[in-house]
Amino acid sequence: MCDSCCFSGVGMIIMIVFSILIFLLPLIALIDIVRNEFTNSNKLIWVLVVLLFPFFGPILYFIFGLKQKIRK
Repeated sequence: MCDSCCFSGVGMIIMIVFSILIFLLPLIALIDIVRNEFTNSNKLIWVLVVLLFPFFGPILYFIFGLKQKIRK
């Protein structure tokens, strides 16, 4: 077997971590969006951003969207 056609141990770990982030980040973001109130129609906008951009959407939400939540 050649090294270029197989993942090494480190490469496999990186792929697993990346795959978990791809699935886990949007899920965590969507749960947080649904459980909180937002100003205006920002809740719908953030749901669409997270669903349409599964990797960058949650990152944008955690950077900018958390500031838009209505504090109780």
